[in-house]
Amino acid sequence: MTAYPYIPNALPEIQRRMLREIGLDSIDQLYDTIPERIRFRGSLDLPPRIHSEVDLRTHIEALLANNMHTEEYLSFLGGGCARHYVPAVCDEIAQRGEYLTAYVGDPHINPGQYQALFEFQSMLGALTGMQVVTPPTYDGSGAAASSLAMAARITGRRRVLLLGPVGVDRRSQFQNFLAPTVDIDLVGWDQETGLISQTELEAKLGDDVAAVYFECPSYLGFIDTQIAQLTALAKACGALSVVYVDPICLGVLAAPRDYGADIVCGDLQSLGLHMNAGGGLAGFIATPDEERFVAENPAILISGAPKPGGQGWSFAWCTFHRTSYIKREDTQDYYGTTQWLWGIIAGVYMVLMGPDGLAEMGNTIAQRAAYARNLISAIDGVTVMAPGTPCFKEFVIRFDHSTATVAGVNERLRAQGIFGGKDLSGEFPQLGQSALCCVTEQHNKEDLDRFAGALSEALA
Repeated sequence: MTAYPYIPNALPEIQRRMLREIGLDSIDQLYDTIPERIRFRGSLDLPPRIHSEVDLRTHIEALLANNMHTEEYLSFLGGGCARHYVPAVCDEIAQRGEYLTAYVGDPHINPGQYQALFEFQSMLGALTGMQVVTPPTYDGSGAAASSLAMAARITGRRRVLLLGPVGVDRRSQFQNFLAPTVDIDLVGWDQETGLISQTELEAKLGDDVAAVYFECPSYLGFIDTQIAQLTALAKACGALSVVYVDPICLGVLAAPRDYGADIVCGDLQSLGLHMNAGGGLAGFIATPDEERFVAENPAILISGAPKPGGQGWSFAWCTFHRTSYIKREDTQDYYGTTQWLWGIIAGVYMVLMGPDGLAEMGNTIAQRAAYARNLISAIDGVTVMAPGTPCFKEFVIRFDHSTATVAGVNERLRAQGIFGGKDLSGEFPQLGQSALCCVTEQHNKEDLDRFAGALSEALA
């Protein structure tokens, strides 16, 4: 038996002592509960062992050299994770040891961390129009799933309606998380306008609906101009409105609370987080400061109170007993590993930008996306979906008037150092050969002109 120095307790004698302590004769006995029929008894087809750290490093660097990433390529990929600019101060704070190495810990051990997270919660609350905001959850989809579970518990109902174009990955996560206690029903949308079908919503609403869920902007980038009417319809039948938002748009779009949202959720990736091999993702849930919402919130919440005698503030967990950390298997909702470091970074980003900076950022993104839509709409063989409906940073282009495929176009774009839009042809087959393009503050006029020119060449 080979003992590996980097694997704890790998020495045979140590393993024998551990087995004796728990009354077993072999390691195989630990797996007696696993049926034989699903055990793998063959040999794994593995490459030769790497015996030294220097050889391992060389091997890994060779693998990494095959990657194509957004620092080198001009990227228009989106769909929930996009290349936004990360100010240098965000990385500087993220690397501070007291934040980087801290994992939860009690408030008296790490008061600075709790203050930073309280400030993050407060700023995001101001953006969403809500009073109670969770520290970051694992990701935005997880936050959305927990929000729908909350709505079902609050209302005592079990059916939720997903409105408009919701991405297949998020729908799948909802199905996994909410089954078997919550039923999911879809409400369609108009491909010509990108807007949710109000008629279909009215037909499906009833006294068994716990919540309506929609995204603003939607997964396909559309800003539905009838969202106030949609939330009013939900309220009329006793359902809650759960709204998923991209927080970077809240400098220019109305706060969700202003158009009737009961629960707001989303992902923080746009607020100073690098993409990190698919994303620095971190979700959040925001609600009014009402007992019915707080009592069903699955997250650890951080509250602040002034110290006696005006000696500053103290920060601590509140209503901790609601969470899976205390209730364990009896909890109503599972709340796992959190992304507290990302919350601190998002807080730093919001402080740095301020209200005026976030408004300027939102306007910049929206204007550049509009410029790109106009440029691309003039290319032969390309149509922009629902050109009359406002978008924020993402929009759909279609190749219906050509023989091109999204995969083929994107391959030709990569040869020019460009990542084209996310291929939607498998996710939304009803849209034919279509792609979701994402424009951020990282794209200047020259980048957008280059993209349009390369796209025209790829279709020629």
